[in-house]
Amino acid sequence: QVQLVESGGGLVQPGGSLRLSCAASGFTLDYYAIGWFRQAPGKEREGVSCISSSDSRSYINSVKGRFSISRDNAKNTVYLQMNSLKPEDTAVYYCARFGRSSCSRYGLVRPDYWGQGAQVTVSS
Repeated sequence: QVQLVESGGGLVQPGGSLRLSCAASGFTLDYYAIGWFRQAPGKEREGVSCISSSDSRSYINSVKGRFSISRDNAKNTVYLQMNSLKPEDTAVYYCARFGRSSCSRYGLVRPDYWGQGAQVTVSS
């Protein structure tokens, strides 16, 4: 069955870096757009980034220039490199599969599968 498993979360100081991984199984990563979402306490979940099957990449404005999404189809894994982290980046981060190849309007489209989430805490 389809599974998405996040790893790489943790506690980091402001200005630090983390790399999240999303290991996919049960399907061929090549054909699907994959997104990263986050949910902070008391806030709605928001779409952070998305990578299409053709490697087109999208980001919300608040992370542009700091976060980078990539994929390794041979390893069936998608990554989110997060640099210059800020306290407001603190959230549970989820990877998700869209039932299509495009990232168009990814923040508004419901993915068909979700990972279990990884906690990222940015604090001194």
